[in-house]
Amino acid sequence: MTEMVHGTLPLRAGEPVLPRWWRTIDKWSMAAVLALFSIGLLLGLAASVPLAERNNLDSFHYVQRQLAFGLAAVVTMVGVSMMDPRQIRRMGVVLFLVAFIGLMLLPFFGTNYGKGAVRWFSLGFGSVQPSEFLKPGFIIVSAWLIAAAQDINGPPGRAWSFGLLILVVSLLVLQPDFGQASLVLFGWGVVYFVSGAPMRILLVVASLVVVGGAVAYNSSDHFAGRINGFLSAEIDPRTQIGYATTAIQNGGFFGTGVGEGQVKWQLPDAHTDFIIAVAAEEYGLVLVSLIILLYGTIVVRSLMRLTKERDPFIRLAGAGLACIFSVQAMINMGVAVRLLPTKGMTLPFVSYGGSSVVAAGLTVGALFALTRHRPQGEISNILLRRGR
Repeated sequence: MTEMVHGTLPLRAGEPVLPRWWRTIDKWSMAAVLALFSIGLLLGLAASVPLAERNNLDSFHYVQRQLAFGLAAVVTMVGVSMMDPRQIRRMGVVLFLVAFIGLMLLPFFGTNYGKGAVRWFSLGFGSVQPSEFLKPGFIIVSAWLIAAAQDINGPPGRAWSFGLLILVVSLLVLQPDFGQASLVLFGWGVVYFVSGAPMRILLVVASLVVVGGAVAYNSSDHFAGRINGFLSAEIDPRTQIGYATTAIQNGGFFGTGVGEGQVKWQLPDAHTDFIIAVAAEEYGLVLVSLIILLYGTIVVRSLMRLTKERDPFIRLAGAGLACIFSVQAMINMGVAVRLLPTKGMTLPFVSYGGSSVVAAGLTVGALFALTRHRPQGEISNILLRRGR
């Protein structure tokens, strides 16, 4: 009788947390995440060995670290996915505040590791990149503010979220980190668009992006060099893009074979920013297509579940998290095949990196938490009751 009145998946009295979590989670998406992590370890066995040898470390030093990072990410993902929407909202606020404070402290206590941008805190045994954790926190906070603005006598959430956006993007550009700034802008744009807000603010943001890009091109030789290299008709084979392009071409459909690739010996970032080039060279289009399919599975299934959700916060936060996750993967792969200018950005769950992997686990965990089936949580259940 309860199902007839209130819809599917009613709460079961006294049901333990784990069985309820397993019953309501999207198992296909969970399997896709675990598959991506496994592929990352497989590619790490190939891509990180040359780097370990150059640094006089054990051959599998980086693989062992990636396994530890990955296990921490999986534990984080599962733990966060067990939260309810209210807990996700609180976690997002705390995460945003901590990451934002970290971002402001970077100019004083951060390091650049010789890469020209101060983005990390060195902890001795590793490093932390605050911007990786800022993204999901900012999306959750923005979704909360914009959803609250839809309530009667609600706060001016859209204006507040826009103010936070300008502040966050300004701090990222000052590092400089144009890639993460672009992801934050895109994620906020998705949340704003899904909320049904007027287009004029999006047009203002788009105009600011164009103006900001022009200013960066004229004031930063590094930024201008990457844009000019992308627009050039010819590729210098001695650049990272040149090596990656050659590796992808050599891989063909089935690849050159396990351990036979050369790009991992030529690229310093083969285990991070250009991990997809290693996959394409040694395993060919087959593995690359599988990786794309796995990302698509997570994003499409999550968005399909969100279309049935009636809670505005869940719809907005879920859409924003799904889109920044997928766009980061698209940017990483787009750079490797020269569809986008060179930008240091990791491939979620596949590239090496502590902050990147753990932050990806947190992002996807929050997404899974928001897309779990909840009793009386779907729009169809409201329509069903009205029809009666």
